[in-house]
Amino acid sequence: MNVTPTPFRIDETDWSALTLGDQIRHLELEGYAVIPDLLSPAQVARFKQLTSPLETVPADYSDKQRGRRNIHWETPEFSNLVAHPPTIRFLQAVMGEELVFLGSVFALSLPGHPGISLHTDGQPWGSKIFGYTGSCPVQVRVLYYLDDLTADVSPFLVVPRSHLSLHADANPYTRYSSHPEQVAVPAKAGSAVLLNHRCFHGNLPNVGTRERGMLAYLYRPAWAGPVEPKIEPWPEEKLAALPPEVRRFFSDPNARAGFDFNHPNKPANMRSEAPGIAPSRWERVK
Repeated sequence: MNVTPTPFRIDETDWSALTLGDQIRHLELEGYAVIPDLLSPAQVARFKQLTSPLETVPADYSDKQRGRRNIHWETPEFSNLVAHPPTIRFLQAVMGEELVFLGSVFALSLPGHPGISLHTDGQPWGSKIFGYTGSCPVQVRVLYYLDDLTADVSPFLVVPRSHLSLHADANPYTRYSSHPEQVAVPAKAGSAVLLNHRCFHGNLPNVGTRERGMLAYLYRPAWAGPVEPKIEPWPEEKLAALPPEVRRFFSDPNARAGFDFNHPNKPANMRSEAPGIAPSRWERVK
């Protein structure tokens, strides 16, 4: 018996017209934002060339959805992308100066891919799928698309503002086949979708005739460590080969900078200014 798919709305935001404040607002309020042309055409072509020969592993639900983890160790180009300047500038505006890199994935959606169920990447006690990385309380995933996102070729799918809900339906361990208010997000190759890890998201089926490749890089602020220090540390021999400007994002993935369980009500040297929580952050132009 054929089931009629739930309709979806197309996000028609003119992302190129947004100011920095608009972008921060959209990410914080809606749960996602698109930054156009975050990769140049030359970078897109190079990354497609580098990903083409990679061996990928099929997802447990379809051999048309494939992936490869920790691609940042594959080539210097992939590791250098960790410190991609325009991305880092935006992430620092959103999460603060001290960022911790948590991992990367190359994902490939082939024709016939059935779509990824709506889910969250943030799970407060960890999970078999995401390990203890999922328990980090604040994360932003940067999804660099190497092919155009069109309505027929697995566009990004999201339930806007779902990360703000206090309802039991927002249980981050829940998955949904679809949602009546889901939104599909088209974008050109080289654009990136930035995602709040607590927002319900997925992608639509690939009913087109071409594949869709994507590089996903995950970051958190330095304070937002996991609930248990059980994330596997980065191999020291691989860290030693990274240039300093990249190495600085590979700090201990288990660390919680500034965490103090016994903090007092009136600590010494409290600040009286914090731009990161100022309502005016949504008014920033640069």
